[in-house]
Amino acid sequence: MPVIEVGPVDMARTRYAISPLGEAVQALRVAAGVQTAGPLRPWAERVAPRYEQLRRQVPAVAALTALFRRGRYNADFVHPPPSGSGSDFAAELAVVRATPLHRARLELDRNLEGLRTPPRHVQRILDAPDVVTRLADAIEASWQALVEPDWPRLRAVLERDLVRRAGHLTMYGWEAALSDLDPRVSWRSEGQAGTIEVRTGSRTDSKRYRPAGQGLLLMPTVFGTLISYVEPPWPYALVYPARGIADLLGPVAPAPGGEALSRLLGPRRADVLRALDVPATTTQLVAQLGLGLGTVGSHLAVLRDAGLVTRTRTGRNVRYEHTPLGAALAAG
Repeated sequence: MPVIEVGPVDMARTRYAISPLGEAVQALRVAAGVQTAGPLRPWAERVAPRYEQLRRQVPAVAALTALFRRGRYNADFVHPPPSGSGSDFAAELAVVRATPLHRARLELDRNLEGLRTPPRHVQRILDAPDVVTRLADAIEASWQALVEPDWPRLRAVLERDLVRRAGHLTMYGWEAALSDLDPRVSWRSEGQAGTIEVRTGSRTDSKRYRPAGQGLLLMPTVFGTLISYVEPPWPYALVYPARGIADLLGPVAPAPGGEALSRLLGPRRADVLRALDVPATTTQLVAQLGLGLGTVGSHLAVLRDAGLVTRTRTGRNVRYEHTPLGAALAAG
């Protein structure tokens, strides 16, 4: 259970990132059945044929999935946190490919400790001198087969969560930003400073870590679960499940009374209103709902005139969100 001590400077230097490579690795975990699909089950069922084809065509995928385990150490070099704001799969993959072989060997040995001996064809790949290249190729193939086709919609979900989280931290502090991050994350205030407790891994491991003014890296994920990075050479980072994961599956499902809302506003306009459970830009709504830009813009204009949504300009972007009346209607 890592305990991360943070102060006022850490808040100012906390960064946010989206990791396409991380989503590829986590999507593979879900598709392979290593991680429970939960609300992503419809997605997992839809991509099952793609996953089976991927597994047949790229033998290193089996080696990559053999490394996955829950609640224990997983090799960091196959899922490194991005050094910048992320969103560039090629740049992240280049970091994986540049992993020195000796470091990869150390992490793989630690990863495999306590696991069953892998099948012979998997062990051959893990023992190969080009193991880093083979695993990187497997990650790239997983990205192309499982994530890239849906990336505009995935990115919209992640961006919306990221903007919301950053706003909460800036305006209200650590407690507000972490309150619904994950049930396993808690905040203890100590004046202007405090500690972030992350209940993952062994409960007997309560080592304390100090970013010492470096801040944290917060990364929302659609496919993944809570992950903490507290060991060199990576920055201190938390990966957490994004809000709005169900948006990946299409328009938000109607709440109780949703049919009445659809009759009142029209089905598409009701979808737009319900989708604003998390504030979004017009472009993000287009990606989520699969509607045209003009159609979404027209519906937003009507909803705004009716006092159901409001808009706020942040730099070049305009974000829409519910008014109290709009939130009440969307909730049924």
